[in-house]
Amino acid sequence: MTILVTGATGNIGRNVVEQLAKRGASVRALVRDPSKAKFPDGVEVVQGDLLDVDSPRSAMKGVSTLFLLNGVVADEYTQALIALNVAREAGIDRFVYLSVIHSDRYVNVPHFAGKFGVERMIEQMKLGATILRPAYYMDNEITIKDVVTGYGIYPMPIGDKGLAMIDARDVGEVAAIELIRREQSPTSLPLDYINVVGPDTLTGADAAAIWSDILGRTITFPGNDTARFEQNLRQFMPSWMAFDMRLMAERFLTEGMVPDVGDVERLTALLGRPLRSYRDHVAQITA
Repeated sequence: MTILVTGATGNIGRNVVEQLAKRGASVRALVRDPSKAKFPDGVEVVQGDLLDVDSPRSAMKGVSTLFLLNGVVADEYTQALIALNVAREAGIDRFVYLSVIHSDRYVNVPHFAGKFGVERMIEQMKLGATILRPAYYMDNEITIKDVVTGYGIYPMPIGDKGLAMIDARDVGEVAAIELIRREQSPTSLPLDYINVVGPDTLTGADAAAIWSDILGRTITFPGNDTARFEQNLRQFMPSWMAFDMRLMAERFLTEGMVPDVGDVERLTALLGRPLRSYRDHVAQITA
């Protein structure tokens, strides 16, 4: 049977597809723009949009397992519910859903609240799923590299509680392992949750110190001005999304993204290797 991956051309989706292909799975990738579908040989590419109900219906024919990833867009919640309902209609009973850590606590943050609502549907409908709850992606740091290197500051308002930043490659591999586990099971497996976190929980000052060590010069952390953060984001994203990101940052300051006891050990055992570190990621993107 076939595993369908949505959001397959994004950073996480691409890693999921590559990890599945590496493990010999039969993979179908649902994409909006096939020209961006640079996948390993053997991956089937289908064009579609989750809001066009006919396209997920077509894409899910012959599919046994679904990886559901929805981008941070204004209609993310609707997309997710349509996809899950169409999957149920198609008889799919094996799922991996990409949610977010603390979706139940960041209740005022739109894209967190939407993911929490999707989790509730999965629970209420008794779908056999693994819900992955990743922390902040360290891959986002590529967007601030020029600011860090050009101005000598670490500009992300991530606060003093700490974020357990995770590498997208580790998220993709954990997702692939779970997809194959469910795909190969003789029966649908019960609901499971996995916090997908990095090995270190870092504050803004910690992140600045790592950049300083890697670059060999002082990088300062100017603080947690979330209003300025929103204004900067509005230069290259819609105002609603910039405000959503500001609300998320404000919860960083009050809640952080701190792993539960045993999260790192569980992931290390699942992957059979250590998790990738923030230090190694910064070294990679600044090399």
